[in-house]
Amino acid sequence: MRLANKVILITGGYTGIGKAIAQKAVKEGAKVLVNGLDEKFGLELVKDLGTENATNLTIDITKKEAPKLLIEHVIQKFGKLDCIVNNAAQIVSSTIQNTHSEFLIDILKTNTVAPLAIIREALPYLEKTKGCVLNIGSINAWGGEPDLLAYSISKGALMTMTRNLGDSLFRENGVRVNQINPGWVLTENEQNKKKAEGMKDDWYKDIPAIFAPAKRLFSPEEIAAAATFLLSNECGPISAQVIDLEQFPLIGRNLPKNWQGSHN
Repeated sequence: MRLANKVILITGGYTGIGKAIAQKAVKEGAKVLVNGLDEKFGLELVKDLGTENATNLTIDITKKEAPKLLIEHVIQKFGKLDCIVNNAAQIVSSTIQNTHSEFLIDILKTNTVAPLAIIREALPYLEKTKGCVLNIGSINAWGGEPDLLAYSISKGALMTMTRNLGDSLFRENGVRVNQINPGWVLTENEQNKKKAEGMKDDWYKDIPAIFAPAKRLFSPEEIAAAATFLLSNECGPISAQVIDLEQFPLIGRNLPKNWQGSHN
């Protein structure tokens, strides 16, 4: 098994990509601490994974005490820590018109500041196991959609943090830090969000090719498969790297012949 005997902390692990990573990690032999905001979902996941393989802690990662409590919990339960997956994030639409300073700071607290605080708190334990960190970003880190301004800023900052720590921590502490930037993923939250916006229940079955050449979105399990490689010993000394998981090139894209968008 690819993650045998590893202990992994996963924030935002009750649903979506985080849940898929937790499920895959346990299947590959790991023990996990999953974190989220809805205790009901956390308990259901732990029951599904088995209490011998998983535990949960429901807490907002932006709380000052959260990093310490998370690390204490995982050490008390499993005795060590090999990997952190910083997956928790706020995904909120915003533009220049409504991205006020207070709003941006709130998004940054969850998407950038809290992951840094968790890494800092966990570093002594990760150093002992020569462990690793995997940050879950977004392709929006490269610029972002017009109505995802604050989110895109926060993921761009996370990406810079990954490259910086992936170099310095690996050189000085033996701790690898990498990042996955997923494209459009069909999570439960994404399905519910689009339905709340008035789209039909099966909206994801009719995605324009400009957004999804495969005519479908990524599944959380596909992101988890890539995460498994970066969390495992198979990837060797890979650190400070950002892997984009997208269906099309972010630069130099060939638009469909019938594309009616801007040619500027």
